[in-house]
Amino acid sequence: MVLLLHVLIALSSLGYTFYTFLDPSVSKLRLSYSLVALTLISGTYLVWSTHAPLASSCLAGLTYLGVVTSGLVSAHVKLARQISKTD
Repeated sequence: MVLLLHVLIALSSLGYTFYTFLDPSVSKLRLSYSLVALTLISGTYLVWSTHAPLASSCLAGLTYLGVVTSGLVSAHVKLARQISKTD
């Protein structure tokens, strides 16, 4: 059950990060950060509770973090540019 929840949160996080990149706002960035945190928390719990191999879990987690972080940083920069244009 936790594995299914973890996968759903991670996929939601990827999708919402893409949506946030397309139309950034502060509230969307906060929700994206929350989804990333929930993904990391549930992933850590899964590794801890199932005694899964740490190397493969960390590699998958770091790949996920790299993709999501690049999307969130890009969305943040895009939002900052939008705000500076209005000032």
